[in-house]
Amino acid sequence: MSRLRYLIPICLIVLVLATAANAQYLEVTAPGNQTVRLAVARPVPLTGTSHAATAQELADVFAFDLTLAGPFTVMPAPPADTGTGVRSGEFSFAPWQSAGADLLLKAGYSVSGTSLVVECRLFDVVKQREMAVKRFTGNTRDLRWMAHSISDEVLRVVTGKKGPFTGKIAFVSTATGNKEIYLMDYDGRNVQRLTKNRAINLTPDFSPNGRELIYTSYQKGTPDLYRRDIATGVETRLTTNRSTNIGGAWSPDGNAIALSMSTSGNAELYLLNRDGKQTAKLTSSPAIDISPTWAPDNRQLAFVSDRLGKPQLFIMNKEGLEVRRLTTNGNYNVSPRWSPNGDRIVYCRQTGEGFQIFAINPDGTGDIQLTFTGSNEHPRWSPDGRFITFSSTRSGKAAIYVMRADGQSQTEVMRSTSNNTHPAWSP
Repeated sequence: MSRLRYLIPICLIVLVLATAANAQYLEVTAPGNQTVRLAVARPVPLTGTSHAATAQELADVFAFDLTLAGPFTVMPAPPADTGTGVRSGEFSFAPWQSAGADLLLKAGYSVSGTSLVVECRLFDVVKQREMAVKRFTGNTRDLRWMAHSISDEVLRVVTGKKGPFTGKIAFVSTATGNKEIYLMDYDGRNVQRLTKNRAINLTPDFSPNGRELIYTSYQKGTPDLYRRDIATGVETRLTTNRSTNIGGAWSPDGNAIALSMSTSGNAELYLLNRDGKQTAKLTSSPAIDISPTWAPDNRQLAFVSDRLGKPQLFIMNKEGLEVRRLTTNGNYNVSPRWSPNGDRIVYCRQTGEGFQIFAINPDGTGDIQLTFTGSNEHPRWSPDGRFITFSSTRSGKAAIYVMRADGQSQTEVMRSTSNNTHPAWSP
């Protein structure tokens, strides 16, 4: 995003503890292994006077991100904590050791007008050793981005893989009475409207570099695929064939777009280049073929077809060959999305109470249900494969939720008086 130019990382030190105890931190999606007690200290001023609102917002972001993350039991500061600094020697480890903390996140800040400095340090409490330090200088409006970035780094140090918390979620909202596309932080903050065409806009999908979106729009009367530069707002119409063009999905290398088009009379799958030129026709059958999704190796696609009578999931190679059925349970399976890790495909199944979200291995094994309440649709992975965002009607109107990949910690992040659907998490 363009706002990143305001952030100037001054110091970044990352040291991962190479101990047997640290190995248990590597599994993020298994909440039953929450043996790591992470204490989050009250943020303190680095210089000058305290700023209660800044301290509280930093603490709130850390608590939300790291509680959702999975491998931690997040602890508040113990009453005995009287340390006023964030560096070793400026506070005592004793209160944290007595409280049973394994790790300690100390945060400091400095506010001067609209200028903000945030410094965080992660410590191993048992060994009283600093694991990482990260410092930002920027604008006060970037406070939440800084805090999310620190949460990302905590996950990277503890698990070996950076967190997704600085990412954005694009989604469709009926707030204006039309279905327009919006952008927000993953936790529902800083919402901004992208499209203003007063038409139906659906299925946003981020380019691999996160700078562009493709989506289907009815702004010219028929459903066409559009590409939009997020920073500039420049929009390009990619299909002009006056047929149904839906479900565009970027290839992992960014060189192709798979989508369903009805130019031949029924919905078939095609490949386009980023400028909309057709490069291949992948399917050719009397069936309806829709909702393509790429494997992260760029070699296979999963998709939906009713070629056996009811919508089911299938997999083929990127040449449209070696087609095989994936799902065998349920009579109506749709909306597949391949995990960035390549090991799981999430999808929706119609049940007696609407749609529920399931996940399955690419070989057809391990088919499990993740949601059980309300009607849940449009699942999309976070870029690290740890989380899934989706829409759910469990609270009434369709709202945007986030959960861990195993279905745990289902958390509402965007609710309003409108319906909010079709979320997509940025790289």
